[in-house]
Amino acid sequence: MAELNVSVRLDKWLWAARLFKTRALASTAAAGGKVEVNGARAKPGRALKVGDTLRVRVGPYEYHLTVRGLAERRGPAALAHALYQEDDESRRARETLALQLKQLPSVTYLGKGRPTKKDRRKIERWKGEP
Repeated sequence: MAELNVSVRLDKWLWAARLFKTRALASTAAAGGKVEVNGARAKPGRALKVGDTLRVRVGPYEYHLTVRGLAERRGPAALAHALYQEDDESRRARETLALQLKQLPSVTYLGKGRPTKKDRRKIERWKGEP
């Protein structure tokens, strides 16, 4: 008879829920303070249970999730999405940020070839770098 999982390691769950591409990336994010469980910073080995709330930062985006299911193995995206429920406010904020980032002009050098030392200094001053 199979044992019912009542808890799963945080890094395994983040990977199984497809929030990170690899378990190593999920572990690094948790160790680096990018993941909070129930309002507290969490280590990769923390036991995650159904009903826990997560705040996960992936790049410029922030997810506010509630754990709805547990999984140690990565499966299809449809099953992974069933493992959590995202707050409506979090989803709207992410979509708004994505739209804003998409509309921003990219900073590119329009000159010919590699910039000269003088051009590079101008670019650094424009960016606000020392």
